[in-house]
Amino acid sequence: MIPLFYDFHIHSCLSPCGDDDMTPANLVGMAAVKGLDVIALTDHNSCKNCPAALYHGARYGVTVLPGMELTTAEEVHVICLFSSLEDAMAFDAFVYGKLMPVPNREDIFGKQQIMNEKDEVTGTVEYLLINATSISFDEVFSLVEEFHGIAYPAHVDKSSTSLISNLGFVPPGSTFTCAEFHDFKNLHRLRREHPYFEQCNVICCSDAHYLEDIHEPEYQIYSASGQIPDILEALRRREP
Repeated sequence: MIPLFYDFHIHSCLSPCGDDDMTPANLVGMAAVKGLDVIALTDHNSCKNCPAALYHGARYGVTVLPGMELTTAEEVHVICLFSSLEDAMAFDAFVYGKLMPVPNREDIFGKQQIMNEKDEVTGTVEYLLINATSISFDEVFSLVEEFHGIAYPAHVDKSSTSLISNLGFVPPGSTFTCAEFHDFKNLHRLRREHPYFEQCNVICCSDAHYLEDIHEPEYQIYSASGQIPDILEALRRREP
């Protein structure tokens, strides 16, 4: 097993709340400068900037996992990561069909910019990406598995759009084996209040919307290799 410095929750300028400087080249380049080994691009309800991000990952020597921060029908944020770009883009198309058909207003919510490998804007997304989808929390995990991915609740310790803030409990019958924290100082409290997290592989990620917020090389995951399938398998492992 090898240690990998990670940040599995980063937004690009495709997310309306993401800074315009969060282009695929810039965010991957910043991850490389900071010394991260692996990152994930997880825009709200979309994977459309993943092709450019993976291109720059190869340039900079940073493994980039194609992903998405999906908003469930209950407005719980769930991280979805995929073993291939093809699977991610297929899931992207599926999710867009489940998104509320509310047009984005750039003057209120911000731009939703699709970029190519040259960091050129090639288009925008019509519907507002920060809205909820019609996909329920209970169904998202098995659904992502159908696309050869892994899903787990995002920033479970945050006071909004998290599993605990929105539902107040871990639903009986839950099967997720990983949980993301925004700040590990909340880990022991949440494990005490919600024992389900005791059996989860827990990670800490930035939820970066600005370049400076991407994590420093502080948190590590142990994987059989630096390849995407092995990294996803490392995230799937339950705590003993």
